[in-house]
Amino acid sequence: MDLSICICTFRRPELLGHLLAALGRQSFDGVRAEIVVVDNDPAASGLPVARKWSACLPLPIQTVHVPTPNISMARNAAVHAATGRFILFIDDDESPEPDWPLHMLRTQAAHKADIVVGPVCPRYHEQAPAWIVAGGFFAPRAHATGDSLRPDQGYSGNTLIRREMALKLPGPFDPAFGATGGEDAMFLWDMHGLSARMVWCAEAAVSEHVPTARTNLAWILRRAYWGGQTLVRARANRLPPARKAALFAYLGLRATTQLLLAGAFALCLLPVSRLKAIRWLNTASAQAGKLSAIVGYHNREYAAS
Repeated sequence: MDLSICICTFRRPELLGHLLAALGRQSFDGVRAEIVVVDNDPAASGLPVARKWSACLPLPIQTVHVPTPNISMARNAAVHAATGRFILFIDDDESPEPDWPLHMLRTQAAHKADIVVGPVCPRYHEQAPAWIVAGGFFAPRAHATGDSLRPDQGYSGNTLIRREMALKLPGPFDPAFGATGGEDAMFLWDMHGLSARMVWCAEAAVSEHVPTARTNLAWILRRAYWGGQTLVRARANRLPPARKAALFAYLGLRATTQLLLAGAFALCLLPVSRLKAIRWLNTASAQAGKLSAIVGYHNREYAAS
């Protein structure tokens, strides 16, 4: 196989069906591809959907059941089940634009990349508040195709990975991040340690379903908080104690300063522009997340309900 499209799913059978249908409409232009579906739901709610679509799609589908809810274990199962030279991760609530895999592979070849990341664009429901859309809180940062990315600029929701290099890592995703989230951030820092080249592909876009429950201020602030936690944990996790302590001291001082400044700006701007105030509040929440990680608190974002 040239390409293994890997989907880790958890209690989203309807969205999984929509994604598999969208993959069936993709053009592969001679690329030998397969789909790997890893169901991380103990009840295996996604497996019947995957098996149903396996009879309809032009691509072979492998199914794997990982009954212990842990996103790292699910991703690891996908990597080890895949037979392609490249792995292309997409989340079960996303949908790819036309020629998505071809854009990814062409960018990889053009830039001799080990990792290629594409934009994940929000797909809002009709009742989404206008300020959420205008604020761009779920929108990806813009880069030009071929731009090199730092480890903290990537994610796993729309990412092509050279499988041979990923397998140099134990796991390759760290199970310690399996309930808290941030497994993709840790993976990208580990790949950075192997001198992996990571670039952007602007043309390989996917859209992501944003549920109603997430289009509110509380969710946006929690998301920023988790992001701050993840950044600190991933950067510090592999460091020896002395270097970790020095990094924590530096990041703690910077995060405290930024938290105070961002909070002050949010209060000052609230009478003038609610949207600008929320952006600064979002920054403050991210700094609070960093400080919580420094003192050892880890949110269990992916813990089973």
